[in-house]
Amino acid sequence: MERLGISRRPWALLAAVALATAPSASRAQGTPVEQLQKELESMRKQMQQMQKRLDAQDAVIRKLGKEPAAAPPPVAEAPPPAPPAPPPPAVAKAPEPWSPTAPIKVLSGSRSYLSLSFDGLVDAGWSTTPDVTALETGDHDPLQRGFTIPNAEIVLNGAVDPYFTGVANVVFKLDENNETSVELEEMYLQTSSLPWNLQAKGGQYLTEFGRINQQHPHAWDFVDQPLVIGRMFGPEGLRNPGTRLSWLLPLPFYSELLGSVQNSNGETAYSFRNTEDDLFGRTPIDRNVRGPGDLLYAPRWVSSFDLTDSQTVVAGLSGAFGPNASGPSNYTQIYGGDLYWKWKPSWQSGGFPFVAFQTEALGRRYEAGASNGLPAEVLYDWGLYGQAIYGFTQRWVAGMRADWVSGDNGAFKADENRDDRFRASPNLTFYPTEFSKLRLQYNYDHGQLLGDDSSVWVQAEFLLGEHAAHKF
Repeated sequence: MERLGISRRPWALLAAVALATAPSASRAQGTPVEQLQKELESMRKQMQQMQKRLDAQDAVIRKLGKEPAAAPPPVAEAPPPAPPAPPPPAVAKAPEPWSPTAPIKVLSGSRSYLSLSFDGLVDAGWSTTPDVTALETGDHDPLQRGFTIPNAEIVLNGAVDPYFTGVANVVFKLDENNETSVELEEMYLQTSSLPWNLQAKGGQYLTEFGRINQQHPHAWDFVDQPLVIGRMFGPEGLRNPGTRLSWLLPLPFYSELLGSVQNSNGETAYSFRNTEDDLFGRTPIDRNVRGPGDLLYAPRWVSSFDLTDSQTVVAGLSGAFGPNASGPSNYTQIYGGDLYWKWKPSWQSGGFPFVAFQTEALGRRYEAGASNGLPAEVLYDWGLYGQAIYGFTQRWVAGMRADWVSGDNGAFKADENRDDRFRASPNLTFYPTEFSKLRLQYNYDHGQLLGDDSSVWVQAEFLLGEHAAHKF
């Protein structure tokens, strides 16, 4: 306080003020001595209050001079974000009523599950020839005048674990004598997590050759299989136990390479080591597997391109190579090319309208051995089909297919397996839902040995449960 020029003795200051002001106040106001004393007392009290305030300020200054400056209060850090609140417990849904179109799932709450479905086909119709099997070359085609049950199929498929899926197709069918036969059409294990875009499959499966051979009968667009498929692969189609490896090429469009190695024996390898049929007049021989060269090899390449937003093309090349049963060292080679085009506009509703065209051309080189007085020779056969289907309105599809097969002249002339044939097949299909269909088809057949024949067939299909999606 003394540094600020303020005296720490208030009484001296008070006396000086009083002496300076008392004579002038007395002269100005003419007050008595008592009045002056009151004024002095009032000034003394004011000075005391001023002294108290000065002492308090002096105490604060001394405290600030002795204590170090306090650090600024720390800046409070933002608290870490609170963890998200746990989701509310799921409310159990009431079970939905069962429907015949709903999939039947077993252990659906675990990583493994099983989908079960059943598909049935019924054919009925008439042909100008009583020997319908002379016209129809497929084992799932109409077999006789009247009614045929060509295919009743139980399908099981699902995830085995995070690494494999499994598929099984068990087929029942009735022959001309109404006797039931059962076949394990497909049963295979397929990988789901291989690196480098690879996939492996092993078991009994339809060989991935072209388009029709891979399809089950209920996926066909016509009642029967094309003539060229029956000519090259026989009634059962090409299928056998084996293994297949595929590689999805790293391209901006779909392109895949596939290679199969399968057994080459039996009716399901018709043009190969098949001892059940006398092909081309030769008596088959038992030919055991002596090494890898006696197995069946089937490579395939397939690719898909979008021409426009509404048009897609799928093209493929296939081969099948293996020994045949006409001699101890005879082999068969089959080559094929396939093309599929589909138009479906962006303004379509429920999948309609659409137009699809499909064609396959196949050729076979068969090394026939000397047998039954016939010389050893190389036989060539070829054929193709082309089909177009038009979904012109909701649930209605019209189709047209043309078939042609031929072969060169061999030593065995009267061979219905190698004669020239032509067939034209218009049809109309109605789909009440995706789980049923009704189809009407007419076949006009012209054969080099059989002559001209006409057939009319009606087909009905129903599906119970969930079925795997068909390949595009």
